[in-house]
Amino acid sequence: MAEPSLLILGGTSLAANLARVISSLKLRAVYSLAGRTEPTSTPDMEIRTGGFGGAYALADYLKRENFTAVIDATHAHAAGISANARAACTQAGVALLRLQEPPWVMVPGDNWIDAADITEARDKAAEIASRVFVSTGRQAMEDFADDPRSWWLARVIAPGADLPELSNGEYVYARGPFDLVEELALLRDHDIGAIISKYAGGTATYAKIAAARQLAIPVVMIARPVSNDAEQAETVAEAVTWLQKVL
Repeated sequence: MAEPSLLILGGTSLAANLARVISSLKLRAVYSLAGRTEPTSTPDMEIRTGGFGGAYALADYLKRENFTAVIDATHAHAAGISANARAACTQAGVALLRLQEPPWVMVPGDNWIDAADITEARDKAAEIASRVFVSTGRQAMEDFADDPRSWWLARVIAPGADLPELSNGEYVYARGPFDLVEELALLRDHDIGAIISKYAGGTATYAKIAAARQLAIPVVMIARPVSNDAEQAETVAEAVTWLQKVL
């Protein structure tokens, strides 16, 4: 019988925490990264970098490498890879867990404006503010490249040839986690009137939400993809318990 083995689809702080716990167990595990940016650190296990080429290619990889289980701990808005993981695990007959932190919860003082996607978020932000902080990552920057309606301050982890020039805005390069003092200074220094954010969770990027509350800045919040196709967990402890049952 093949040795039990785990594929972690990573790239988040929650995934890194999971990997640190898994590395202490006597279990073969592979940590997979999309490879869009260079990680600051990697867990003490086999690392795989780059995409799989779709659900069928991922299913072939799972079968070829005899994986027993997959834990999808990618970003809450990484809908594409999560959908591919569900399809691939079904095809390969491999157990799948979706590990993601619960979404943020509004508290008194928050002013959140719902948006279905990045385009709607951009349009709503442009209606209410002349200077907008865009904290959605590098994948959607084309939507802002030539939009003159607002001045866009876009935060991404690092420069790259994939980033279009912003005709009315600029990039700021930084990697989380961020703290409240940093976020307050960023918003004040650039006279930001609205924020565009993905409806994520956890603590790594929550400081911008707390800063917006303190400065009475509205946040245009992009809806979180919802899927009930895989078993769900919200903590590393829950994921480990699931893995022990599966193995």
